[in-house]
Amino acid sequence: MSYLILFISAFASATLLPLGSEALLIYNIKEGLNIYILLFVATFGNVLGSVFNYYLGLKGEEYLIEKKLVKQKYIDSSKKYFDKFGSISILFAWLPIIGDPITFIAGVLKYNFRKFLILVIISKFSRYFFIVLII
Repeated sequence: MSYLILFISAFASATLLPLGSEALLIYNIKEGLNIYILLFVATFGNVLGSVFNYYLGLKGEEYLIEKKLVKQKYIDSSKKYFDKFGSISILFAWLPIIGDPITFIAGVLKYNFRKFLILVIISKFSRYFFIVLII
């Protein structure tokens, strides 16, 4: 059950919701759960959350703005950031506050999904791997 809760937490924290999953990962490590499974589950959930953001950007930018679920100023600032740094900015998808909009904007800009997925996996795995290393 702990793995499922971690998956849900990691997924939700990668969406545009302001949540985090790192504390739960650390707690589960301290409880003695399998580190490799925890790393996989957290990464998988977080990557799927980013794919969800990408899909929202790809299919629903106008709807989200119209319904005031996302503010236009966040989309505009994220587009500027993405334009300035290009695809390498997807490697910063793990960062709080700016990471989730980056994955959303990648969808809005119809960035190549395969490249997006590879970069997001590298980004998300690296963050969780670093947490595992410092524990």
